[in-house]
Amino acid sequence: MRLPISAFTAHPWRVHAFTDDFAVEDVWSFRTPGAGPGDFPAMLAALREHGGLANQPPPVKFLFDLRWKLGELFGWDHPSAGVGRRVSSLRDRLPADLRDAPRGPDDANMPLKAVYELDTEAVRELANRTVHTLMHLGWVQGADGDHELRMAVLVKPNGRFGRLYMAAIAPFRHLIVYPDLTRRWEQAWRLRHHHEEGTS
Repeated sequence: MRLPISAFTAHPWRVHAFTDDFAVEDVWSFRTPGAGPGDFPAMLAALREHGGLANQPPPVKFLFDLRWKLGELFGWDHPSAGVGRRVSSLRDRLPADLRDAPRGPDDANMPLKAVYELDTEAVRELANRTVHTLMHLGWVQGADGDHELRMAVLVKPNGRFGRLYMAAIAPFRHLIVYPDLTRRWEQAWRLRHHHEEGTS
């Protein structure tokens, strides 16, 4: 479910302290029935096991494949445009306690790379010729008392072209990618939760 931007900005996440130059593009929630305050690591493990790009439905796979093909054709994803080259990593801004905290595992098939991973929030980043983007995952108590996953996407477009790019892909994100992602990520939680109940 899409949430107002205030659902992210009003919460005291650590990431707010060093992302003033990023704009919050999207905020989304994912239902995780029966989840408690300490289940964020379990949810992240479920996403890694069941929620990756390889497990997405055909429409989402098609859009991502198309994006990578366009990036290859126009050079959008050349290493010179990435984190540590065109832009500095968000890790360069972190206070000492976050730099020393676990980053979380990286996967060669996952373009967003780990910045930090705490008990209730995690951040990953990606940069190319269009944008420097952050994916923030947070763990909050929902209205029904269960905890739930929330995702915020923060962006810093690369000039006018980056702004046009973000505007062009917005309908695809909101109408196809995020709804399908919601179904897959919520299913990932159910699969993990069911497995844990069956082995307890």
